Amino acid sequence: MAQNKSVALDVNGKPFNRSAMVAVLLIGTFAGVLMQTSLGTAIPTLMKDFDISFATAQQATTWFLLANGVMMPVSAFLSTRIKSKTLYNIAYALLTLGMATTAFTPADSNMWWMFLAGRIITAIAVGVTMPLMQVVMINIFPAEERGAAMGLNGIVIGLAPAIGPSLSGWILEKDHSFLGLTISNSWRTIFILPLIVIVIAFILSFFLVKNVLPTKKIKLDILSFVLAIAGFGVFLWGFTNVATDGWGDVKSVMTPIAIGLIVILVFIWRQLKMKVPFMDVSVFKNHQFTITTLAVMMTMMAMMGVEMMLPTYLQNVHGMTTLDSGLVLLPGALMMGILAPITGRAYDRIGAKRLSIVGFSILALGTLPFMFISTSTPSSFITTLYALRMFGVVMAMMPLMTMSMSVLPPNEAAHATASNNTARQVASSVVVALLTSVTQNIMNNNEPSKALQAANPLQYGSDILNASMKGFHVSFAIGFAFSIIGIILSLFMRSGRVEAYGTTNHVAIKNEKED
Repeated sequence: MAQNKSVALDVNGKPFNRSAMVAVLLIGTFAGVLMQTSLGTAIPTLMKDFDISFATAQQATTWFLLANGVMMPVSAFLSTRIKSKTLYNIAYALLTLGMATTAFTPADSNMWWMFLAGRIITAIAVGVTMPLMQVVMINIFPAEERGAAMGLNGIVIGLAPAIGPSLSGWILEKDHSFLGLTISNSWRTIFILPLIVIVIAFILSFFLVKNVLPTKKIKLDILSFVLAIAGFGVFLWGFTNVATDGWGDVKSVMTPIAIGLIVILVFIWRQLKMKVPFMDVSVFKNHQFTITTLAVMMTMMAMMGVEMMLPTYLQNVHGMTTLDSGLVLLPGALMMGILAPITGRAYDRIGAKRLSIVGFSILALGTLPFMFISTSTPSSFITTLYALRMFGVVMAMMPLMTMSMSVLPPNEAAHATASNNTARQVASSVVVALLTSVTQNIMNNNEPSKALQAANPLQYGSDILNASMKGFHVSFAIGFAFSIIGIILSLFMRSGRVEAYGTTNHVAIKNEKED
């Protein structure tokens, strides 16, 4: 698919409006990715309306993450086999179906299965659109603009999940008026608003999205497909159970993780033996791709190390509402959205190594004070530190993701993206399970005896807070450790902007070669 810098051409050599296509992809995918974290603040409301327990309501998030995670390794096959326009049309149709199903599920415990079905359908679609968007960006932008293009991806990947809880909290707080219309504070509005956006993107996709990825008729290897779904699904399911059941639960935690890991190893072994693999894991033979992917995982784990604990700290220690705690973190989320394109452009000028070292260093400096916060730390200080951390995250993540795609030839972009996204999804699941269990264990070991509650309630309350703070401090320390590991990994990266396979006609223009 040859094209020059000024004219964007599809696979048939016909010019198309690249900006319009990118806008449709970004808007549609953003609305879908928003669903990853949008229900965190709505759990109590769902419990009341559906008359279900907390564990049951939590399934809305668990099943979304599972379905989304298992689609990552499948995305490479889909983008190679199905034309990009057709695949987007299907994905947006599934997003529309999934969100509509969830939004209009009757509020009855017997209909909870319908709510979950909608969540799973939505997650499957997001699992297609997110990696597909990255592959498309790599193919329709020349090498010297890829950093900026991946920066636009960062708005979706980083900003959408970050503002999800705040947006949901704002919706649920009260009815709002906008342009003469009333936005209801119902949980259904959380889905209806993005649904409207998805419907518009779905309609526009028929006119503005073009076939820009070369495809080939490859046969679906059923065994690889089953191994990918089963392996990653069971593995991630085991980690999602840690929060409620603990690491010691053999049935729901250790056994699924062990079985999932074995199946994943069999899946990898099969891919290495196949002439045309379902997901080409041999991309990890490229040392630079492996290093950058590991560094991306560290970015995710360092980010999650604080991001998942701060709302709990703000609500339990400072007594904030879900909305207020979300607003404290909102400037950091906006920081990431604003700076993602800027750091992407910075990659185009100076490359990933220096940016990632500086980014991880800022992330470490922003995380260090969290290890010493107390019950009286001002929320404004938390907001400032969190914004600093997100600045470090975006400075490291966007260049790293761009470089991981640039060190491989464009015909491997789909497999590289699938591998990178799968690794990121696994990292997120692992760190959530790890930090939840470690923090809870420390809290349990340091909490006062029940007898003190009756003898001295004030002292009991103070000791409970202190136990919580010890757990939070360790959690933040683990997040700090991940940022230090990220700095070390960055030192082994190549300097400058990698253009090994940078031209859009798939011809190498510099001496960057596969390791």
